[in-house]
Amino acid sequence: MSIKGKWRIVEMPEYQDNYPDMVEPAYILFNESGGEFAFGCVTAAIHGNASGNACDFTWSGSDEMDEVRGDGWAALTDDGTLEGEINFQNGDDATFTARRWDSFSTPC
Repeated sequence: MSIKGKWRIVEMPEYQDNYPDMVEPAYILFNESGGEFAFGCVTAAIHGNASGNACDFTWSGSDEMDEVRGDGWAALTDDGTLEGEINFQNGDDATFTARRWDSFSTPC
């Protein structure tokens, strides 16, 4: 199984429960050319190829209009969820758990 695709971030223990979905539903996306993620006021582009069931990556983006960057990792677990960490350069580390977007339903 591959981590490529869009994943809905469902848990970020380091943040208050309502923060990850503050602006839009929190997600992380992996594709052939890298990907992207968004949570809270953070949006970023992922640099690195996601092939297989795990990857390490670097990223760059913005947090409330401030330029931010860092690195991270993501890996599939035995139950099919994605676990990982998004690390801010000279800042916080944010762990996350995500489910495939197509299998996640949100209320209308």
